[in-house]
Amino acid sequence: MDFRLTDDQRALKQGVRDLFEGRFGREALRAAVDRADGRRGADAPERADGKATAGGREGADGRRGEGARVLDRELWRELGAAGFFALRLPEAEGGVGQGLPEAVLAFEEAGRVLLPGPLIATHLAAGFVAGAAAGEVVVTSADGPLVEWLEEADVVRGDVTGAEPLVPVDPLTPLHRLPATDGRPPGGGAFRAARTPDGLLTSLFTAAEQLGSAARTCESAVQHARTREQFGRPIGAFQAVQHLCAGMLARVEVARAAVYAASVTADPVDIAAARLLADEAAVRGARDCLQVHGGIGFTWESDVHLHLKRAWTRTHRAGGATRSEEESADDLVAGTA
Repeated sequence: MDFRLTDDQRALKQGVRDLFEGRFGREALRAAVDRADGRRGADAPERADGKATAGGREGADGRRGEGARVLDRELWRELGAAGFFALRLPEAEGGVGQGLPEAVLAFEEAGRVLLPGPLIATHLAAGFVAGAAAGEVVVTSADGPLVEWLEEADVVRGDVTGAEPLVPVDPLTPLHRLPATDGRPPGGGAFRAARTPDGLLTSLFTAAEQLGSAARTCESAVQHARTREQFGRPIGAFQAVQHLCAGMLARVEVARAAVYAASVTADPVDIAAARLLADEAAVRGARDCLQVHGGIGFTWESDVHLHLKRAWTRTHRAGGATRSEEESADDLVAGTA
């Protein structure tokens, strides 16, 4: 089976990369992080004199509390106008008419630039929720124990009764936790039987985002290793650093093959495997990238920690690694894997 990209797919991938890097480059990313940090500070209790307590302050836009939104609605509408949310809708329904492999390429680029927002939920709602395809409506969904962007969503799919807000590790992924359940449907082959089309696609697109993030941190580590000098030599000349970068690249390429294959077959077992490999590539890649950067990687000014925090957060989406492992185990027991 040939998984090489066609000329049209390469053009689509480059076009999406240009769009994201032009509209959500590093300055826009840092501005969004500042807004999120300001909002979290603004939510802190106030002192009697009206000033915020330690850590509490006005948002970057001067607003406080619920009025200070983190999600960029103008960017959301631009994504809709570019066809990001309607990518898989038939042209007869106003969509772009592309397939699952092309959507995976777009989500890979979204992961590369750490594009924030409930992208997957809104993409899956296109054609079902009015305004989602055009980016006029922000949609989130309850899939797993955590709900992303609940307060800023216009439409919520699923039951979020009893959801409690959390302090997220990723400043650009606000979270709510749903009441605890055992997470396992009754009966043998439970996870396999409980698969839903939206759940499978959420896992696949999450794997694509993890792949994009892993590729970006690998590039960042290699670039830093080439330019940062210690003892009169680039640190990339040292074998220990070379091993870290080589390991990152190997994990990225293995994950890429698995994610692209899953986008072609759409097989649940392939998707579960792709998710596991992509999660590992993103999390371990960000950790290794941080190690290559040394003390610089730990500073707030570095973007490495943002990739690591987002990768951690994504590993919990739609049941995370545990669900993918259980699904794979169910298929092994059933003899379908």
